[in-house]
Amino acid sequence: MNKKSILSSKIIKEKKFEYIDSGEGTPIVLLHGLMGSLSNFKSCIQSLPKKGYRVILPILPIYDLPLLKTNARQLSLFVEKFITHLDLADFFLLGNSLGGHVGLIYCKNNPNKAKGLILTGSSGLYENALGGSFPKRGDYNYIKNKTEEVFYDPKHATKELVDEVFETINSRKKLIKILAMAKSAMRHNMKQDLSNIHTPTCLIWGKNDKITPPEVAIDFDKLMPNTNLYWLEECGHAPMMEQSQQFNEILYNWTEKIKT
Repeated sequence: MNKKSILSSKIIKEKKFEYIDSGEGTPIVLLHGLMGSLSNFKSCIQSLPKKGYRVILPILPIYDLPLLKTNARQLSLFVEKFITHLDLADFFLLGNSLGGHVGLIYCKNNPNKAKGLILTGSSGLYENALGGSFPKRGDYNYIKNKTEEVFYDPKHATKELVDEVFETINSRKKLIKILAMAKSAMRHNMKQDLSNIHTPTCLIWGKNDKITPPEVAIDFDKLMPNTNLYWLEECGHAPMMEQSQQFNEILYNWTEKIKT
C-alpha cells in the first residue's frame, strides 16, 4: 500500500492498524482492492462525512501477511479484528474489487453484524485481475496500459496513479504477494455461499468494467437474496473514482433507505 497520497497526513496508527477515520455518525468501513490505495476513495472521504457518516478506511495488510496466509479469508479476519478494535455497531461495509470479496466473507462469517454491504466491481465470483498475463516488472508502458484498462476513460489513469502501481509491481516482494492474493481470490469462488448471505447488499457497477464484467453484477444480483443493482454508464472497474458524484448519490440514498 503506497501511503504517499494527499490523505497520508490523516492516517491513524494504533496497534497493528493503520486507518483513516473522518466524520461523525453512521460508520461506513471502506475496503480497498488488491492494487488500490486510500486515494481511490478520496471522493467518499470528502463527501460522506458532510452527510452524517463516519468514514473509516483501514489499510489492508496485503504485503504483511505470511505468504501461506496471503488470502482473502485472512484479510476478512483482519477486518473482524479491526471492527472489534473500534467497537463498531450498526455499520456499513463498502468494498471495491478484492475489498468486496473480503466484505462478502466477513458478512458470511458474521451474519447480522453489518447493517449493509456495498459492492462495486467486486471479486468473489469471477475476475480478470491480471488480464490473463503476468505483470511485467520494469515495463512502464505495460503497467500504464494495464492501469488504463481499469477505467472507461483512460484519463483517470493519472501519472501519479501509474507511478504508484509501477512502484508496487517493481517490488519483487510485493509482486509475489499480489500474485498469491490474486490466485487465492480466484480459487475462493463464493457462488455456493451467496444464497446464505442475507445482509442487505447494494451493487454499484460500471457498465464498462473489464475486470469484473457486468455479467458478474447480474450473477451477484441473482444469487444473493437481498440486493439492489445500480448501473453506471461510461464507467469501468472503479466507479467511486470514475463516476464519483453518481456513485456517492446512489450510496447515500441506499444507505439512508436501509437505515430507516
